[in-house]
Amino acid sequence: MELTLLPVLPDRGSLPSLVQELLREQNSLTAVEQFANSVGDHSRPAQAKYYQALLPAQPPGPGEQYAFEVDLDRCSGCKACVTACHALNGLDEHETWRDVGLLIGGTTALPVIQHVTAACHHCLEPACMDVCPTRAYEKDAQTGIVKHLDDQCFGCQYCILACPYDVPKYHAGKGIVRKCDMCSDRLSAGEAPACVQACPHEAIRISVVSQADVAADCEATDFLPGAPDPQITLPTTTYKTSRVFPRNMLPADYHAVRVEEAHFPLILMLVLTQLSVGACFVNEWMFSGETTPVLTSIRGWQMLTAVGFGFLALGASTLHLGRPHLAYRALLGLRTSWLSREIVAFGLFAPAAAACSLGTMFQSATGFAGVAVWLFVRAAVLVTGLAGVLCSVMIYYRTRRPTWGGTRTLWRFVGTSVWLGLSATLFAAMLATSVQSRLEFGTVMRELVALLGRPLMICAAVKLAYEGADLLHLLDRHQSPLKRLALLMTRDLGGIAIARFALGTLGGIILPWSLLAADHDTPVQWMATVTVMFVMSVAGELLERTLFFMTAVSPRMPGAVRT
Repeated sequence: MELTLLPVLPDRGSLPSLVQELLREQNSLTAVEQFANSVGDHSRPAQAKYYQALLPAQPPGPGEQYAFEVDLDRCSGCKACVTACHALNGLDEHETWRDVGLLIGGTTALPVIQHVTAACHHCLEPACMDVCPTRAYEKDAQTGIVKHLDDQCFGCQYCILACPYDVPKYHAGKGIVRKCDMCSDRLSAGEAPACVQACPHEAIRISVVSQADVAADCEATDFLPGAPDPQITLPTTTYKTSRVFPRNMLPADYHAVRVEEAHFPLILMLVLTQLSVGACFVNEWMFSGETTPVLTSIRGWQMLTAVGFGFLALGASTLHLGRPHLAYRALLGLRTSWLSREIVAFGLFAPAAAACSLGTMFQSATGFAGVAVWLFVRAAVLVTGLAGVLCSVMIYYRTRRPTWGGTRTLWRFVGTSVWLGLSATLFAAMLATSVQSRLEFGTVMRELVALLGRPLMICAAVKLAYEGADLLHLLDRHQSPLKRLALLMTRDLGGIAIARFALGTLGGIILPWSLLAADHDTPVQWMATVTVMFVMSVAGELLERTLFFMTAVSPRMPGAVRT
């Protein structure tokens, strides 16, 4: 039997110094470091070999930026991208930053369907960033990624109204808006975003695009069937397919008619600010020429009433903020945001109107002689009030929503200002007469009704007719946004629409006509009629503004799931 001698290992003291160093280093490693070394090359993410081809080889250069690229031929609508985005970003149950929609078309014999995955398009001219009053958005100069700064946001939700792709999502619990940032932290580390990694068909990738080419492509409006006009924000996402879509390719939910959010604090703020401004203009119109002692006696009360409603409106506006204690940040966006400008305008209007009211009430008692100062204060009230209303118009016009476009919002807001300004003046005259015993109720009210009754009726009739004309769009053959508005007014929101026109007709036409036609004998009759007229007019305008928001057709990506 032959014995095999094993080689004798040298003792540790005779090992080369390099090996000794390696052994000492190995003994000093933690378990985590040892595991990391065991998986091989850890200079790149562990799964890089699976998605490296889905990332650009080089970062963006001058005039370039990152963008999503979607291969529609590969997208199966499995929503793995939605799930991955939801899990990685820790979103709530009904919160999504990426959606999957559906396009349908073709014929009965040859139907065509196409799934579409969409998230933030990181536009060249992002509407969310332009309208934000707190500058809570920034577009990275190197990557082009549009990021939301959560700490800067105070939850006004204006960006949600302005984005044509329904990208920003409001988180009620946190009181802020949040959105996709293309997993920028992962990209900076050479790792693909969650949606890119999760797609089993590699339908989503990150590419580098030329901003000049994106602008040129958007000029041709060749983005995606049924999507909002790309010229609004110049989206950078590229959708590719080898197929030719049929001409009738439309979102699966194209004919769906949905009720939008009401935004009750905004409804109250808009109606009451316009009432306050309108009352100030009616006051100036009434006293622009020769006045009677009766009119002079109620002027201060009229201004005081306008101021009261103005301050109430400013208080109501803060209820719409997710983090109202940060309301002061609204001044940061003054250069680009109409919301910031509206806040500044009404912020100046309220104290100016208060000063004007106090000056009016105590002018005779104090012997106020500062004519130049007095004229300046009155002019400041009119200028800031008008500026505030026009800024309100621009806030909604800037969103590019079809039902708020053109002059539609302008006529509605100006009409409310005039209507409620006239009605509030009669209401203020009633209050002034009831607290001043030297005034005779019938004399004061007859003079005021003779002056303001007919303009009030005309304004109410014109405004109601203008709103009612929207129902004519029921005759449109095309499923236009205005036809959807008319359908909502006659179906889902039919009760609100009926109540709006009933209250408007009673408060703006019938009761003012009764004041002109009938001669009330007692103060109680005057007070009851004027109060009911004013309350009905305000209630009718609140319902009108409710319809204004709830019928505002919201543009979004084709077939996106609305949660």
